[in-house]
Amino acid sequence: MTISLLDARRCWHTAINPLHSAVYFSPDLGKEFAGLGITDPVAVNLAHRSAAMGAVGAGAVTATFYNYRHELVARHLPAVWQTITPEQALAARLRAVDSTLRRLLGQEAVESPELAETADLAMRATEGCTRHARTLYAAHADLPVPEEPHLRLWHATTLLREHRGDGHLAALLLAGLDPVEALVSHTATGRGMSPKWLKAIRGWEQFDLDAAAERLRARGILDADGELTDEGKAVREALEADTDRLDAAPYEHLGAAGLARLAELGGGFVMRAIGAGAFPGDLLGKP
Repeated sequence: MTISLLDARRCWHTAINPLHSAVYFSPDLGKEFAGLGITDPVAVNLAHRSAAMGAVGAGAVTATFYNYRHELVARHLPAVWQTITPEQALAARLRAVDSTLRRLLGQEAVESPELAETADLAMRATEGCTRHARTLYAAHADLPVPEEPHLRLWHATTLLREHRGDGHLAALLLAGLDPVEALVSHTATGRGMSPKWLKAIRGWEQFDLDAAAERLRARGILDADGELTDEGKAVREALEADTDRLDAAPYEHLGAAGLARLAELGGGFVMRAIGAGAFPGDLLGKP
């Protein structure tokens, strides 16, 4: 191992995942899908995230996404594919990515050599990714790589995000955390989605969150106030360490110098996007 797994984790959290996920909260995404007849925000979310897998149904998406309420998924899939095709969804998403990144980063940054370098570094890292047992990564890896640097960068961050995400699901199973327990314990760290967004995006009700919290208290992971116990902190850190290990290959392929440069450049673009209002102010945090 020639890289620090902690450095790789930090790079993913601060320079990769936010660039990918900014489009989830972009008004441009809703506009593009509304033009195709899809106006429900949940339907938009499910369609654009699952489209790379084709017109699959609710069961496959619930399994692959792990922590969405199945009834919420089944309300929109496969029905959404009666209105649009997966190909239309992917094209709409890429148009939204184009307009979102131009708006958040600015035209000068989009056309800068630094952004092109960031895209090259991120794409080089994806050469170390593997397909086996990584459904969302493998589906996106089958998509064509865009030519424009800012779109190529977003594509690369998508591959790296889903590669880590697919491995994270294996780690969640190993940790014995069911979908709602995973979300509630993540929220308790202060770095996960707030309950408001767990309900709006994932479809869980307050009683689901309360029941999961009770199960976590019974296991000694949460205390009476809903905070992580020492054991709970150890469970979450072991979960992240397992995820780091399963996701090491792309960054090992990139090398320590490339990883540091990707973190530096990508982190700068992320901070610019955050400063431009890429994410809701109440997205993360404890109740």
